Amino acid sequence: MCVSFKFAKAAAWIFIQGVFLLWTSFAHAENFMGNELQLHGFLTQGVVTTSDNNFLGQSNKKASTDFRELGVNASLRPTSDVQVSVGILSHKAGKTDNGQARLDYGLIDWTVSSSERGRGGIRLGRVKNPYGLYNKTRDVAFTRPSILLPQSIYFERTRNLTVAADGAELYLDRYYEDGSLFVTFALGKPQIGSEAAKVALIGLTPNGRFESNLTPILNVIYEGDGGKYRLGFTAVKIDTNYNPGARDVLQAGRLTSTHKIFSAQYNAEHWSLTSEYALRPITVQRFGPNAPDSTTHGQSYYAQGSYRLTPKWEALLRYDVMFTDKDDRDGKAFAAATHRPGFSRFSKDWTAGMRFDVTPQLMLRAEYHRVNGTGYLPIQDNPNSSTLVQRWDMFMLLASFRF
Repeated sequence: MCVSFKFAKAAAWIFIQGVFLLWTSFAHAENFMGNELQLHGFLTQGVVTTSDNNFLGQSNKKASTDFRELGVNASLRPTSDVQVSVGILSHKAGKTDNGQARLDYGLIDWTVSSSERGRGGIRLGRVKNPYGLYNKTRDVAFTRPSILLPQSIYFERTRNLTVAADGAELYLDRYYEDGSLFVTFALGKPQIGSEAAKVALIGLTPNGRFESNLTPILNVIYEGDGGKYRLGFTAVKIDTNYNPGARDVLQAGRLTSTHKIFSAQYNAEHWSLTSEYALRPITVQRFGPNAPDSTTHGQSYYAQGSYRLTPKWEALLRYDVMFTDKDDRDGKAFAAATHRPGFSRFSKDWTAGMRFDVTPQLMLRAEYHRVNGTGYLPIQDNPNSSTLVQRWDMFMLLASFRF
């Protein structure tokens, strides 16, 4: 890396921080221009250390600070039924994301109809994907149930693939006496141009590029008894073609997958229970000998409980499970065929955490993870699979500020 590039990267980061600090110096989610323009933002910094393996940077037996989220967003409502929203995000996550500022979302939201019984409309632009219970707000630490979302469903290594798409989203909200129904259908192209996205799709770093067909997403959420319980279903169909580059290890191929997520949540006065279950069949075709044709049936689920000890303190306990192939859960067939660790095909993660809201704008978190398997670890942070350890521990700290 040349000196000029290092300087440019440092200058860009200082500029982003300066803009953030400048905005926070005069704005506290205030409205401007006659209550039409709103500015918001957040800054999150995490620290990760692991007993073995690397996650979110070089964390093996040392502290990694390569987990950082910085975002600013604005929304403008020129008329009562039209809203324009833009969000800029810098997301640093080990070697899977370098923290470069980019457009997180940018859309026009037109409410076509609205009444006491519900509303319906369309969003156009770069839209956050309606994926499970948490994906739309996954980058805002205050909305997450833990430092990281359950990795069995919301992989950090595939974040760019699932977080947003360029296209359109139709939504219909209906309000009934016993509850509310929220239906969303999105159609767009996911962000698959980055190196991290390529690795997430095929498991290695190819020289070519993926071209995605339009990806449909259906998300249905039912909330009953004023949000006391929530039931949801998400279906996503991914269809991508690969164009090999010069001296590529892969041939022109196709990857298809249909994800189905079933979600359930119960919210009491002081505690909440949440669980999601996902099926992920993935078919790989015509990539050549370095990625033989195959169909795997991934399976994931988690069960999570949180308890609000006081208005400022909250405790969390979660069991999070992921199998790359439910027909080869322990990875023995994979290990025999590839001579790579079988435990890299699954993960079983016990998580215990605490949250402390210092003020409404400042939050602190601490988490301990006891993990069996390395299924959700990114290849970029762990390029040598022979050094992976099956059973490992992780301790995480996080501070987040919002305005």
